Amino acid sequence: MFVGRKQELESLNNIYNKSGFGMTVIYGRRRIGKSTLIAEFIKNKKAVSYTASKVGSVRNLELFSDQVISVLDPTLSDIKFSSVESVFDFITNRLTDEKLIIVIDELPYWAEKETSLLSVLQKYIDTRWLDKNLMIILCGSALSFMENKVLSEKSPVFGRRDSQIKLEVFNYREAALFVPDYSYEDKAIVYGITGGVARYLSLIDSSISLDDNIKRLFFSADGYLYDETRNLLAQEFSDVSLVNNIIEAIAGGANTVNTIAGKTGERETNVLYSLEKLISIGLVERKKCITEEKNRKKTQYALKDHMFKFWYEFIPKANSVIQIGQGSIYYEKIVKPQLHSFMGSVFEEMCRYFTLEQGVQGRFGNFITNAGNWWGTEVIENSNGEKTVQSADIDVIAISEVDRSFVSGECKFKNEKMDKNVYETLVRRTRNISGKYKLQKYVLFSLGGYTEWFDTVTDSNVILFTLEDMY
Repeated sequence: MFVGRKQELESLNNIYNKSGFGMTVIYGRRRIGKSTLIAEFIKNKKAVSYTASKVGSVRNLELFSDQVISVLDPTLSDIKFSSVESVFDFITNRLTDEKLIIVIDELPYWAEKETSLLSVLQKYIDTRWLDKNLMIILCGSALSFMENKVLSEKSPVFGRRDSQIKLEVFNYREAALFVPDYSYEDKAIVYGITGGVARYLSLIDSSISLDDNIKRLFFSADGYLYDETRNLLAQEFSDVSLVNNIIEAIAGGANTVNTIAGKTGERETNVLYSLEKLISIGLVERKKCITEEKNRKKTQYALKDHMFKFWYEFIPKANSVIQIGQGSIYYEKIVKPQLHSFMGSVFEEMCRYFTLEQGVQGRFGNFITNAGNWWGTEVIENSNGEKTVQSADIDVIAISEVDRSFVSGECKFKNEKMDKNVYETLVRRTRNISGKYKLQKYVLFSLGGYTEWFDTVTDSNVILFTLEDMY
């Protein structure tokens, strides 16, 4: 079953349907669904689809040539090509009025060894293919290569593409399409444990319970996601132990370069270098307090990938138990009771997405342009008039830069009703922001619903949302 990606398919079809030559570049982190998107797009179309591998330039040329021949002239199965130019000449001579698609997936594996590949491609685009019914798709998972060698101004093919698609994870509602029969709560948790990554979502078997899926994928020694973090890091980094220690430190609460370096025993320059790479492949994010984005002191690092967050929170501690085949028991006794707590930060991200989406559509009476969270300090005064300073945060701050207004919100992923204390705390903490922006609305999000106290609230600036509302 192919799910979602309507906008991306529309973009690809627009290029396909135009007359003459067209080219698009598709890139994104591993497991995100690039190859699946391409396979869906070329279905029932004339296409040469080749996935490069780490076999050297000569072997990649041979394998690409085999694909070309099998599509364009299968009777010539014994023919060999000595160069990229010769196979491109073969393609050119067999182009017809019927549009041909040429896909080179995992391009970096070939282009890194065949350094002239992109230059040769540029030459043929400029001199032979501009008036031909030909569409080229270049695809890769190595983000730095795709951005610096293919998309940048220094690339030989710069200016030749019609579009580029950076494929991202599915949002929480798109992820729900993989498990249509699950409850809203289980759909949210599926998003939380997969991070919206297409490959991981495709592994969820909706004919069995969510608990059984988690046990099968994470808490079994042969489960696909049991070793996935190590496999993914090994593909991206030469020093896996360093980045593993950095991720563990972030998962354990370290959120600045200084504290991460302290926990790992590494120099800050090494930590910062690895953090930049982790950010580029979508595993870590650099977070800024939304009202003070230029304040470097208010920069924090957090795990962006929810699956990694789940894995590092639960799997290392369970490793010995999983190895002796008792992972299911560990999940039931240790992990399942903590699922709602784990989902706290995931739910906050879902609520920020929802608030931004609704705010763009004018749901809150202003035009929201950005959504994030806020953290800082607040002054608390007790009944004796004594004042204390304590740390504080707000889950959702959505800002309209158009009229300098904002929406402030709190989120609770708990199977209990939200009470007035959450609302009162939100109102108190929001005063830290209202000097810079005008308050537009308070928004509350609760998995378990709301107590009867909220029936007495007459403030029209308060909007209550349930999980069902968000779907």
